[in-house]
Order: sequence, then C-alpha cells, then structure tokens
Amino acid sequence: MHQSFLDHAGRRYLKVALALCAVSIALYAWHDPRSPPNGGTWLGYTLGGIGAALILWLSALGVRKRSYSSALGTVRGWVSAHVYLGLALIVVATLHAGFQFGWNIHTLCYALMVVVILSGLFGIVLYQRYPEQMSRNRAQQTQDGMLEEIAELDARALRIAKQLPPEFDAALRSGIAGTRIGGGASMILSARDRSVVSLPGMAEADNAGQARMLDWLSGQLSRSTDAERARLVNDLLSTIGARRVLLRRLQKDARLRGWLEAWLYLHVPVTFGLLGALIAHVVSVFLYW
Repeated sequence: MHQSFLDHAGRRYLKVALALCAVSIALYAWHDPRSPPNGGTWLGYTLGGIGAALILWLSALGVRKRSYSSALGTVRGWVSAHVYLGLALIVVATLHAGFQFGWNIHTLCYALMVVVILSGLFGIVLYQRYPEQMSRNRAQQTQDGMLEEIAELDARALRIAKQLPPEFDAALRSGIAGTRIGGGASMILSARDRSVVSLPGMAEADNAGQARMLDWLSGQLSRSTDAERARLVNDLLSTIGARRVLLRRLQKDARLRGWLEAWLYLHVPVTFGLLGALIAHVVSVFLYW
C-alpha cells in the first residue's frame, strides 16, 4: 500500500522534531541571562547554530532528490525529515532570537525563513490532495492519450460534417481551430476555457465548454425535418459532447499539475534568498557583535 511521506518510518522525524522543540523550550525556560533573551547569549548561539545547520541541511533536499545513486537514506525519508524538521525550525529560530525583532538583516532572515516554511506547508497540502485527484481525473489515460482521443473525435466530427451542408463543416473547423487548452499561468491555474467559434451568420463568440457549438447544433437538430440529417446532427452532438468531456479533463489536469509546480516558484527562490540572508546574518554577528 502507498505510504505518505508524512507517515514514513512510523513518523520517526515527527518524534525527532517534537523532541527538538521540547528540549529547546525547556532550555529557554531554564535559561536566565542577565539581559533579555537574545541571539547573543550562549543559548542564543547554540540554538542559532542548530537553526543554521537545519537551514543548510533542509536546503540540500533538492541535491539529494537528484542524487539517484546516493546511499544517504531514501528520498521519502529526506522529504519526511524536511517537513517535520522544517516546522521545528520555527520554534528553534524564534527562541534563538529571544522574540527580539526589528528592522535589520536578522529579522529579514527570520521573515524569509517563515515564508519558505509557509510555502512548503502549502506544497504539502497540494501533494496530499492533487496526485489522487489527477489520477481520478485521468481515468488511467495519459495526457497524450487524451489529446489523441480528441484528435480522433475531431476527425470523426469532420467526416460527419462532410455529409451535411457546408456551414456544418465550416462551423466544426472553426470550433476545432478556436479550441484553447492551456495558455498563460492564470488560465492554467484557474482552468479557464477561452475557446471561441465562428458560426454561420455570427461573429466570433465565446465557446467555453463547447457550449456555443452545442447550442447551435441543438438548434439545427430541433429545426431538422429530414430523418437522415437529424441522425447526422445528433451524431455530431454526441461527438462534440464527448469532446467537451475530454477537454474539461485536460484543463483540470493542467490546472492540478500547474499548482503542483507553481508553489515552487516561490519556495525555491526564497530559499536561495534565505541562504544569502543567513550568510549576511552570521557574518554581521561575528563582525559587529
């Protein structure tokens, strides 16, 4: 059975993270410095060293994921530790600072760390929900398989249209050419359908969900008095209806995959920013404190 990375090894790293938090909190409560708690006390330096080591180690996950021959534990174990120890880092870093914050490089480092962790939590939510939704939506088909099926439906629709008056072929070709899958980031993440169609006697119009095309075909069917023509138009309706279902599945698949990747465009760059701020934080401490 599939095991979530959150449950890896009986949630070993959750226990490690909780223990780290408990020890840090106990030491902070026991510590009684002469000045208000801050990063310049022996406990502050200790927790700061642990926090810095955690940040560097957590940042190495990307390297480990690409080291296929590495013997340093499984990727699932690394991801599990990444999640739980990343959350523990908030406690360690906050106690390291002694709740002392201001407009300086040290607080900037802390803020970037929080952004990285929160974006990581968002990623966890996505990875816990979206892969299963993607699997259900694809119904054991690949993206290429769905595209091939749409192409087959297009060819079938055009063959049927050839047996009808010329406006049907023109309408079908316009609907096929005006179909929009994907697009910009906002279109992908919202799964908005910007498809258009030019129908006989009408200007180019919105055809989201193939609704305009299906309405036009339904109107043609209702006005048809010839049995053979009615049968062909009904076949077109069925074909375009099946096409609409596949298009919706493709758009949903693109949206889910888009969200699985989009959070990384915040998480990864801010991680690099955090590493730079961490270096500046450490250097400034040892140079000026």
